[in-house]
Amino acid sequence: MPGIVAFGRRWGIASDDLVFPGAFELLIRVLWWIGTLALYIIHKGHFECPGGAVLHRYLVVLLVLLGVIILSLCAIVYVSAQGKCCPSPPRRRASAGISRFSVAAVAAVLGAVISSWIIFISMAIGVVVVFDPLGSQRQGATVGTGRVLRDMESSESEQFLQRARSLAARVWECRLRLLCCCLPPDDNHRAAFSNIGQLFSSFFSDTDLVVSDIAAGLALLHQEQDKMDVASGSFDDLDVALESATHWMRFAEAAYGWPLYVYSHPFTGPCRLTADCCGSRGEQYDMVGGENMGCHFTSILQTTGLQYRDFIHISYHNQIYEIPFYIALDHKKEAVLVAVRGTLSLKDVLTDLSAECENLPIEGVSGACYAHKGMCQAAGYLYRRLVNDGILSQAFSIAPEYRLVIVGHSLGAGTASLLAALLRSTYPTLQCYAFSPPGGLMSKALAEYSRQFVVSVVLGKDLVPRLSIPNMEDLKRRILKIVSNCNKPKYRILLQGCWYEMFGGVPDDSPTELDIPREEELSRPLLGGDSLLHHSPSYHSLTSDPDFSPSPTHQTHLPLYLPGRIIYITEDGPPRRSCWSQASYRSEWANEMAFRSVLISPRMLADHMPDVVHRALQGLERETQNPLCPSAQSNSHLNVI
Repeated sequence: MPGIVAFGRRWGIASDDLVFPGAFELLIRVLWWIGTLALYIIHKGHFECPGGAVLHRYLVVLLVLLGVIILSLCAIVYVSAQGKCCPSPPRRRASAGISRFSVAAVAAVLGAVISSWIIFISMAIGVVVVFDPLGSQRQGATVGTGRVLRDMESSESEQFLQRARSLAARVWECRLRLLCCCLPPDDNHRAAFSNIGQLFSSFFSDTDLVVSDIAAGLALLHQEQDKMDVASGSFDDLDVALESATHWMRFAEAAYGWPLYVYSHPFTGPCRLTADCCGSRGEQYDMVGGENMGCHFTSILQTTGLQYRDFIHISYHNQIYEIPFYIALDHKKEAVLVAVRGTLSLKDVLTDLSAECENLPIEGVSGACYAHKGMCQAAGYLYRRLVNDGILSQAFSIAPEYRLVIVGHSLGAGTASLLAALLRSTYPTLQCYAFSPPGGLMSKALAEYSRQFVVSVVLGKDLVPRLSIPNMEDLKRRILKIVSNCNKPKYRILLQGCWYEMFGGVPDDSPTELDIPREEELSRPLLGGDSLLHHSPSYHSLTSDPDFSPSPTHQTHLPLYLPGRIIYITEDGPPRRSCWSQASYRSEWANEMAFRSVLISPRMLADHMPDVVHRALQGLERETQNPLCPSAQSNSHLNVI
């Protein structure tokens, strides 16, 4: 349901969002009323003391006021519970008061005062959360939009819409600056804030849904997706690739340094790191080149099992577009290893969110070569460090017969894949292992080229490999479609969704397919009739073009793809299992098209964690080594190490 319009502006909360906060306040007020009534009954007949008459009148008035507030809250909750996600008739106005309690019985009064302040602070926080900086602009634009914009010339309406988009971009830029206030205000950060602000404003500005509408849509979409079956892929040369991926995953995991090591070993990790970090360091430690190593080096040694002498360079210098990495010699696999760290700081997040396309010319690749801007910049930084600074030359001077292997997880996986493409002409035998890489990474031509030397590993319903601008646009369209077709009250959808996420059960059988007229209406930019673009003459001239299609295939963003060949790992067995049972996994080669839509699941973030991916690979390795388990065919034609 669209946001509430009050005080001449739109707010980021709908009238059907008052069920849960209203019920919570109702519970507090009822307990408060019962406590006040008990206090009155206990002290009844003992109000003859000085000031007793004032206290008596206060308690009586308070009981009456609390009763009125309770009845008002009941009405608010009842009316709000009738709301649905789709547009509804104009909302009813509602109001509630806050009563104050003065000193009488000390414990009761203190409890009442504290409760009152908690409610007040909660309301203040709620106002801040639902405040929409663009509310006055939206309200001013949507009142009479059909009349105003239709009277405008096409150029005037375009200017009006451009001003609205520019204001939205500035608002998002201010939010990012506030969130990242600890970062220095240099040119790179300002450019990143501006680019990300434009990206966010273009994605969110054409919808009039509040957060709870999106949550309800995600809950319904998850249940809808659980009704579908996933097709299986092929198993050619899978065992060889899995064995190599399992070996290299621990090096990608080690690149996160001591934070992930302590997270993975909460009881023993701090003690192991403290002994080395706080103790005296030998000459071997100083022989390794690098910056800002600190306790990271110790955690890398613990995770990889390598020796001091095996490391060439370790850098934990971190800025936007400049991410940490290390280089080591793996004598077991006879490889020079470059491991790139994933997202672990606000600067890394800004690199992730710089998602527009940037040209990345690669020698020998025909077709358009472009990729994710943030990771292009990070790959260029690593290329300069490795090649121009002579770090790779130093490594190969020690082991000239070794191969080059580049690994990374998440942000590190995307950067490693692009770095491998840049180095491929110089090191034709290199291999890259990208664990949980981002979906919106590289163009089709680059993705096809990377199949020769990149192996990607994706676990379960991991969100990141499915995360791209076209996929998010598709998710937004599906949410609009599913919530506007559901006729259930929103609070019921949210309650059933929470129950389904925690305890499972049978997916909701609510209809999710729309009839043709309604689906055509929803193909417009905004849900309902308040869209600025809907009433814009330029929009109508565009939609009247025979080449225009409002279908999901009509995309304004260039498509980006996952790198290389993709190993897809899923849990084998029922969709839900006990927390104490050991997971069983299966794997297959997957097509990139299997990751063209976002899957909603409680596991969509957990499946991205590097330690979870590593455990899944180790589980597959154990099952492959077990002679009782059927193994996949092993007709190896992929050049893996």
